[in-house]
Amino acid sequence: MASDEKIDPSRLKAIVVGSLGNLVEYYDFYVYAAFSLYFAPEFFPGTDKVAQMLSSAGVFALGFFMRPVGGWLFGYIGDRYGRRLSLMLSVLMMCGGSLAIAITPVYARIGVWAPTLLILARLTQGLSLGGEYGASATYVSEMADSRRRGFYSSFLYVTLIGGQLTALGVLLVLQNGLLTPEQLRAFGWRIPFVIGAGLALFALWMRRDLEETPAFRATKDAKRPHDLGGDLRVLWSYRRQALIVVGLTMGGTLAFYVYTIYIQKFLKLSVGLTDAQSTWVSAASLVFALIIQPIYGALSDRVGRRPLLLAFGIMGTLGTVPLLTALHKAQGPWQAFALVALGWLMTAPYTSINAVVKAELFPAALRATGVGLPYALAVSIFGGTAEYIALWFKQQGMESGFYYYASGVIFCSLLVYYFLPDTKKTSLLDREAQEAQAAQEARAAEAAAPV
Repeated sequence: MASDEKIDPSRLKAIVVGSLGNLVEYYDFYVYAAFSLYFAPEFFPGTDKVAQMLSSAGVFALGFFMRPVGGWLFGYIGDRYGRRLSLMLSVLMMCGGSLAIAITPVYARIGVWAPTLLILARLTQGLSLGGEYGASATYVSEMADSRRRGFYSSFLYVTLIGGQLTALGVLLVLQNGLLTPEQLRAFGWRIPFVIGAGLALFALWMRRDLEETPAFRATKDAKRPHDLGGDLRVLWSYRRQALIVVGLTMGGTLAFYVYTIYIQKFLKLSVGLTDAQSTWVSAASLVFALIIQPIYGALSDRVGRRPLLLAFGIMGTLGTVPLLTALHKAQGPWQAFALVALGWLMTAPYTSINAVVKAELFPAALRATGVGLPYALAVSIFGGTAEYIALWFKQQGMESGFYYYASGVIFCSLLVYYFLPDTKKTSLLDREAQEAQAAQEARAAEAAAPV
């Protein structure tokens, strides 16, 4: 990652702070998945454990269907009023959703109102998270310098995975010594949601002094209202780029949710590991995933974005079925961890750079909306439903059918990667920076010219 450019400390601080706020958002959202093994029976009573998991997975998926609305709403705010405001409002909304889950009574106390309130809280979180990604991906990509953009943008998934890892860490602490399994099922599952609400308020405080990106300021200075984001008619003029975002996201987001959200249930229900073993394997694999994100991101700054996307597409298409088949037959937690880590080696070429690839496709005036809305649509359709579809296949006695489904979706993305130009070479972010630099030099020359 050698570069002749010096690192701007203020810019680096903005990137780190923006990314750390993303960690809190994803902790709040995914703590639901980490603790659903404990609270699912409290909201969805019954004797079939798979059916309970299916019900909780359905509520998890519902949260994803609010993400396109959030992608549009917070994209509108981010493109019209600033990335900073969008980031602050999204994390505040996440705080409200987490607090609502923490205090919602269970089915035994209020009947059908319990799952109803749970659904409303999840919809609120989905709205928030749908806006968070577009705003944070835009912010980090615009704040990063051109030679390190892949490396810095990879920290979006470092913090995203870090949020999930934090959720699992809280689970491990509660599982090992603080509370008994009975206490976890009775009330302990509420604790992480209270923690999440507090962390969201901390993230709001962290983001209060974020500076706006130069790209957004330049757009405002240009005073071109017809180019402003949030208007779906304007996005329609960039429909090719929007469809590219959907296509390049669908396979990657499905793989991501297999190895993050569904994997804990898979290890417990299919591999046969204990609750604690499933959690430890999930946590260890997330640590591994977190470490390799910047490595792939820095590699993309050297060789380009397209080779990494092609690597994911090829490995995911050919390797998903044999890997998940081998994982189903894993003998113990160590073998399971090795196989899940291999899955991450296949998936991280996508996760590490997908944010910057999307940001490089759209102009600054439309970037938050252009990144956030089509991405949220793809995640809702293919990511949010991954766990539900996998559990449905299992309930029907055709678990291996999900392996082929995942491989097929990744293959569809591979076709997009094959025809996609390398956005590192065609980046609108770089073109805008060059135009801004030229305009600044022209103004300086004009001011220095004799009258």
